[in-house]
Amino acid sequence: MSIGVWFARLEIAHCLRGRVRFRYRCTRGMASESAGMQLAVENLHGVIAARVNPQANALVVHFDEELIDATKLHAAILTLSPLAMAAGANQGAGPLDARAVLMSLVNLLTNSSQQPARLQLPLALAAATPLFRHAAGDLVSEGVNSHVLEALAVSISLARRDFAAANATTFMLALGGYMEDSIARRSDDLLRHLLRPSSDQVWVERDGVETLIACQELVVGDTVIVATGTVIPVDGTVLGGLATVNEAAMTGEGVAVTKERGSTVLSGTLVEDGRLVIYAEQVGSRTAAARIADYVAQSLLTKTQAQLNAAKLADRLVPSILGLAGAAYLLSGDPTRMASVLQADYSCALKLATPVAFKSAMYAAGKAGILVKGGNALERLAEADTFIFDKTGTLTEGTLEVTDSVAFDSAYTPSDLICLAASVEEHYFHPLALAVVAAAQATSSRHHFDHQEVQFIVAHGVASVMEGKRIVVGSRHFVEEDEMIDVSPHEAVIERLRSEGKMLLYIGYGGKLLGILALKDEVRAASAATLQRLRQLGVKKILLLSGDHRQRAQELAAELGIDECHAELLPEDKARIVEELSASGHHIAFVGDGINDAPALAGAHVGIAMQKGADIARMTADIALLEDKIERVADAKALANAVMRRIDTNYRLTVGLNTGILAAAVLGLLSPVSTSLLHNGSTIGILLNALRRP
Repeated sequence: MSIGVWFARLEIAHCLRGRVRFRYRCTRGMASESAGMQLAVENLHGVIAARVNPQANALVVHFDEELIDATKLHAAILTLSPLAMAAGANQGAGPLDARAVLMSLVNLLTNSSQQPARLQLPLALAAATPLFRHAAGDLVSEGVNSHVLEALAVSISLARRDFAAANATTFMLALGGYMEDSIARRSDDLLRHLLRPSSDQVWVERDGVETLIACQELVVGDTVIVATGTVIPVDGTVLGGLATVNEAAMTGEGVAVTKERGSTVLSGTLVEDGRLVIYAEQVGSRTAAARIADYVAQSLLTKTQAQLNAAKLADRLVPSILGLAGAAYLLSGDPTRMASVLQADYSCALKLATPVAFKSAMYAAGKAGILVKGGNALERLAEADTFIFDKTGTLTEGTLEVTDSVAFDSAYTPSDLICLAASVEEHYFHPLALAVVAAAQATSSRHHFDHQEVQFIVAHGVASVMEGKRIVVGSRHFVEEDEMIDVSPHEAVIERLRSEGKMLLYIGYGGKLLGILALKDEVRAASAATLQRLRQLGVKKILLLSGDHRQRAQELAAELGIDECHAELLPEDKARIVEELSASGHHIAFVGDGINDAPALAGAHVGIAMQKGADIARMTADIALLEDKIERVADAKALANAVMRRIDTNYRLTVGLNTGILAAAVLGLLSPVSTSLLHNGSTIGILLNALRRP
């Protein structure tokens, strides 16, 4: 590999706060090294994440404005060469790291008494070459850091011809670095192993013929056929067949579940026994498995605030250690003492322990049925002191049942009314719609009413055209105020149903109120215990925000001991309340499931989406539950608290242990070898502690 610079030309194409996009042209022979290029850029001082698009010759860099600006970043990137890849060694141990450990060990075991004098220096230099190469890359890209200090310590021992100390130190540094890299890489592997890889081909039925096609050729609406041992490649609904499906990769539930006609299936789950015919509703990058894989990939690139703070502290301490080493030499005149001081630094444990802890926690969360989209989400959840819950499908079961069907037109029976509403609601996956469809399937007629394309009106309902007349199904506000349908002649029936704590769906057809469906939901058995546990975990305030009727919402709030209740809200009302609470200093976690919750989920400090929630809600949220269990909300909060405690403990251990080692080295109580042993040993111990599941 050439050791010239990577870029022959680099221009700033677009710049925003904390983000810059470059257009580049590579030096001849280096255009194919995009992976190494990205790794080198990501390891520049102040860089949070980088992405290279070799087809467009574009480089996008996210950076910390407190540490570097776009101009300095531009200058730093222009100096990068393949040597800078060494700076990214901590991203994953490889064969070169293992060879460096082996070479330094062999050199240490064949000590100076067994080596000809003329070979001692060349052998020691050869063993230390990986260390010097790593330090050179860091010096070019970051300046003086811990690896530069370590290389300087070994250089001092070599200059003094203390080959035993140089070889022992080189071995300890190589072994420590290899183990640190392995631990960091294992934390990434834990996350990647949450998903089972899908096969490249899939059977579909087209025009009555079963055909094997590439997964990339799947389209929405395809009829997909899966059998025993097959990983389901799409999200969809079972059209036929019977099978047991292991959903552990997606839900954390180890017991296989039975899937039959009407069941929902997720990509990434395994057919253990049987055969299914599936209607593909989401394919390719839109499937749940693909989105989770994307979240995992992003989480491996994104640095949390805690990680950035630790890195900043580590970088600030490097000059202090260099100064202490110089002072120790000036006061003692002993270069060995200076070499010992240079071995003791804070960088590795501070920079690696925090991301390893976050990734380990994310893996534990995934196994527990909680998808966390990055360490930042855990960090913010730990800070959350105010929890806001939606009502339907969140604190309640969300499995509504139609209890009453009241038709105001003699041309329609109660069953007709249910089937009519289901005909326009069947493609809408809100709990109300699902309940109506289920009720229609339970009727004897199961009559489907033909209609035109359905229009979804967020927080209101659905609308379509049937036989030339507009049909609407939704809230009273929708049919009465937006559609101008008079409901007052039926006020007595409406009030009776509302007084029974039931939710009402109004059906308007041709400008008249055709009828009303009444539905009822049950409070989740675990809701009260979950809220109580959240308070024990440090939550100071719990609110209920609902678009439902005020009386029902207030009854639920009183039953569960919720601090505040706001009802009859539109999506913008929920978002406004979240914004107002945030402005007053509250750190808010919003828990919801519907399309109307998406603005509030996005505006909260951290958003949590229920397992059966609308797709947009799950995409908007920072945390998505993979099981339909409200108690997972408290589990997520407990996990977030635990990982932040672990990070704080590791921080204190790092500072305490390394300060003690540094003090002993300054006082001449430790040799370079002893300092290296203690420093690397404590760092590995801290990293292993970070890797433990919270």
